[in-house]
Parts: sequence; structure tokens; C-alpha cells
Amino acid sequence: MKPYLAFILGLILMFTGMDVAAQAKSQQQAITRVACVGDSITEGLGTDPGRSYPEQLQKLLGDRWEVGNFGISARTLLRKGDLPYWNESIFRKAQAFQPNIVIIMLGTNDTKPNNWVHSSDFAADYTALVKTFLDLPSQPTVYICKPIPAPEPNERIIQQQIRILKKLATELPVKLLDMHSALEPYPELIPDDIHPNSAGAAVLAATAARAITAR
Repeated sequence: MKPYLAFILGLILMFTGMDVAAQAKSQQQAITRVACVGDSITEGLGTDPGRSYPEQLQKLLGDRWEVGNFGISARTLLRKGDLPYWNESIFRKAQAFQPNIVIIMLGTNDTKPNNWVHSSDFAADYTALVKTFLDLPSQPTVYICKPIPAPEPNERIIQQQIRILKKLATELPVKLLDMHSALEPYPELIPDDIHPNSAGAAVLAATAARAITAR
């Protein structure tokens, strides 16, 4: 092969390779990462295998999205709670995920009497959790969720939390996601009064999908 032909062929191969690499990078960047942060309701306790709300959210959103389930059973939002989410390795994994969207659904376990004695810290602890995610290099959009309905007397505390969350949504650059109203008409989808079944998780997934795709 003549030298100049070899040179031209080399240039073509080089630029073709660069184009393929650029396309691959572009496709990778097009993936939107969603971190679902929460307790056993997020983790999927009470649902069939593969039917937690984050898993169903993944199916609704499709291949251009990557949904991470960072739920862990029994954890509290309150740092002085019996099992704070703050202390878990999954919290660090949620940050390392570098999400573009974060959906926080915590508060149900905080309604326990031994935890809610620290209710005066709820707003500050929630604010700190939100800011932890807002400060990530990925600069995610953060959704804070009204907790799902609970039996009395826990529901009275849930209502207190909802009032706090409404106020936080006016003070912080977050969006408020109403998981409470989404499941309130369907108590049969929460058979143990705490954990949604697979159909209840589908309602949560659909509520989240509508919110984050409309942003």
C-alpha cells in the first residue's frame, strides 16, 4: 500500500474510532440514575420477588433509566432514632451512585414512640439529609415523599410529618411527592397496615414515574 493511502486509511480508522467512542460516551451520559432512599417500604418487604416499587419503577421508565434501590428495613430519618439511616453503608452507596434524581421516603419508623420523642429534630435532620444529596457532584433533583398511610396512633404522627415536609418543600430546592394520597384510597393494598403489597408498590412506582418524567 502506498504511504499516502496508508496515512488516509489510518485517519479514517482513527476518526471512526473516536466517533464510536463519542457515541458510547453519549449513550452512557444519557442514562438517568434514580436513587430510591427509604426503609422497608422501599426495600420491598411485603412484595413478591422483583416487585418492590423501585424495581417496578425501573420497568416503567425503561432502558434509558437506572433505578437503584437503597431501602433498608426498620431505619429512621431521625439521627437519634433506634436505627438511623445515616449509619448504614447503603446510605454511602446511594451517594456513590451519583444519582440524577433522589426519591426519599422515610418517616414511618420514626413514628414509634421511642423515636418520635426526638420529633424536634425531624425538620433539621431531614434538611441535612436532603443537602447531603444536593451537594453531590451529580447535582440531583430531590423528591421528598409524604409517607404512606399508617394505622392510628401512628397516622397522627404521619400527619405531623407531612406538615413539616410541606414547609420544607417551600424552604428547600426539592419537590414534594404525595405517596400518602396515592395509597390512601386503597387500604387493601397495605395488608399488614404498614407495607404495601406488590399492587401497592405498583401504585407508588406509577406515582413516582409520573412525577419524575414530567419534570
